[in-house]
Amino acid sequence: MSTTRLALRRAGLGAVLAAAAVLTAAGVASAHVTVHPESYAKGAADGLLSFRVPNEEDTASTTKVQVFLPTDHPVLGVLVHPKDGWTAKVTTTKLKTPVKTDDGTITDAVSEITWTGGKIGAGQYEDFDVAFGRLPDDADQLAFKTLQTYSDGKTVRWIEETAPGADEPENPAPVLKLTAAADDTSTSPTSEASTASPKSTTVASAGSSDSTARGLGVAGLVVGVLGLAAAAFAVVRTRSTRS
Repeated sequence: MSTTRLALRRAGLGAVLAAAAVLTAAGVASAHVTVHPESYAKGAADGLLSFRVPNEEDTASTTKVQVFLPTDHPVLGVLVHPKDGWTAKVTTTKLKTPVKTDDGTITDAVSEITWTGGKIGAGQYEDFDVAFGRLPDDADQLAFKTLQTYSDGKTVRWIEETAPGADEPENPAPVLKLTAAADDTSTSPTSEASTASPKSTTVASAGSSDSTARGLGVAGLVVGVLGLAAAAFAVVRTRSTRS
């Protein structure tokens, strides 16, 4: 085999392996339960949150989803969007500290929403939509701890919160960032959450909307370009040596 062909094969193999690693990492990054959009302005009103639940098991289906809403910084005016095949149970809790609004004092808020009766198959995900009347204005983020139960009895607890400066935990809770009104970068209530198909969709599609996956994809392209550049350099160098 010529030196030129050997250089091309080595460079090509390196690019393929790098791209495969990037795609694998992107798949892992998009497998968590997440909330969309990722941020809203503090005190935002009349919006929509969509909880995306992917099925990570090859031999079992997701049959129950429990989302716990914070009550120390409550989300007010929660309404659950009907979802074909699923039944939603809403639990309210009396607040330790009532919230004063223009419409009066709120003493109760939704603390848990449980969806049952449906099924999320292997390689699929579902979006569970929740409308709200108002978000708190005294917090920087909201963690929505979630329990995901499978048909084989296994329950995955998405309840871990990421400590400042630490790596993401194994089972992170969905987190909604709350920004200052002047720096609001949130998506409007007519975002991807409201336009998502009610049917089950592949996890690969969910991953394409994940910001981390997009970043990794760009990194993969960069690695691929570098690999091709290395191959071209090897060809030129070989030709120069022969001449």
